[in-house]
Amino acid sequence: MFKKIFQGFLVAGAITFVLLLIGIFMQEPDLYKAGAVGTAVFAAIGLGAIPALKGYRYTAWIVAAVVAGMMYPGSFTHWGPVDLRDKWLMLVIIQMVMFGMGIQMKLEDFTAVKKTGKGVVIGLMCHFSIMPLMGLLLTKIFHFEPEIAAGIILIGSTSSGLASNVMVYLAKANLILSVVVTAMATLAAPFFTPLLMKLLAGTLVEVKVVHMMMEIIKIVIVPIGAALLHDYLKTATPKGFRVVTLLFIISIFWLAALPLGWWNYLSVNINSTSFLHSIEIFGFLLGAVVAGVLYHLLARNFKKLDQVMPLFSMFGIIYFTTVTTAAGRENLLKTGVLLFLCSVIHNAAGFFFGYWLGRLFRLDKNSARTVAFEVGLQNAGMASGIAAGLGKLGTLGLPAAVFSPWMNVAGSILANYWRKRPVEIKNEKSEIRNEENTNIEYRMSNVEYRSGSDGG
Repeated sequence: MFKKIFQGFLVAGAITFVLLLIGIFMQEPDLYKAGAVGTAVFAAIGLGAIPALKGYRYTAWIVAAVVAGMMYPGSFTHWGPVDLRDKWLMLVIIQMVMFGMGIQMKLEDFTAVKKTGKGVVIGLMCHFSIMPLMGLLLTKIFHFEPEIAAGIILIGSTSSGLASNVMVYLAKANLILSVVVTAMATLAAPFFTPLLMKLLAGTLVEVKVVHMMMEIIKIVIVPIGAALLHDYLKTATPKGFRVVTLLFIISIFWLAALPLGWWNYLSVNINSTSFLHSIEIFGFLLGAVVAGVLYHLLARNFKKLDQVMPLFSMFGIIYFTTVTTAAGRENLLKTGVLLFLCSVIHNAAGFFFGYWLGRLFRLDKNSARTVAFEVGLQNAGMASGIAAGLGKLGTLGLPAAVFSPWMNVAGSILANYWRKRPVEIKNEKSEIRNEENTNIEYRMSNVEYRSGSDGG
């Protein structure tokens, strides 16, 4: 039944493609714009009818988002009086994206560092060196405008995301190592990303290290912390429940007091801006406690809620991509081809150097493949969130919108290539690790199914 529905969308896509061609031939903007968006959207849905391509549905939706943003920029920057680029709206959506990613993480992921210590160190070292430096090199070669050039360095300086875990799962590589590197890179991002931006992009845009650090804590650590609190409550002891309940009550009172005058009182009586920023972050962390507890209570009543959260993350990324494309349409028309070329080079360099540096440091082939994915795949959502927080979505955030679709396509191609060329397990340690991988494979298979293999 579903296959026939998907096939129907493919037929609709073919019809709108004909309209696109007619519109171009007749030079009718209304016709070719509608045809382009219709073709992209119907194709994204219809790929479900083609087994060999259904794994690229999420990427197809990203492409559809770019097409929609390019064809109808005014419709995706404002909806009536609502500014879709509003800082607070963007913050909420990126937090939703990161929360959806955090739901797929577990506290036990962080305890696995002792089992994969060498690989984690190599993965983090390669990730936060190869990609930022490669981004810097590309800006020197192609001479982009300063803020767009800084955006290329920014996406190279972010952590890896859930997509890398999904690709490693598809490639049948070292899934434990992938999950741990992603978790540790996410925790390290508030420190490394601002420092790298200051060092490598400080001459291109103004980089306030502390301010950027605060933004990353808001958009990454807070939502993932809420998700991990939910994971903790699943197996918490009675004492643990009491402690969390007390924190929840304190958080509720603190957050309720802020709009009732508490924040105004603090602003008037505290002269230190940095201290006020610290109080602001403290409030966000308390918000994470409230969100984590409320979500946990909700998830107890709706058992499949954790399984559908990746869909919310994908919606958020598609929203970011559409709005970013619409906001930066003019820049994209001028630099789109070069940005796409940069994304191909940047991504390929990450895969290449990640793998061979892993082998140089004597990692086994499966672990080196894992490092390749962890280095080559960046968290485009984080980059977009940072750009939005700095009010530069249409310039600083533009590379993330271009890099994201290609990273998913290239990652899927490489994952399927390695999947067909599995590495033989030759020693007992590798066998043990392979058995441990099965403990988190269900998690990744769920994300693969929900997101069409691309992770998000």
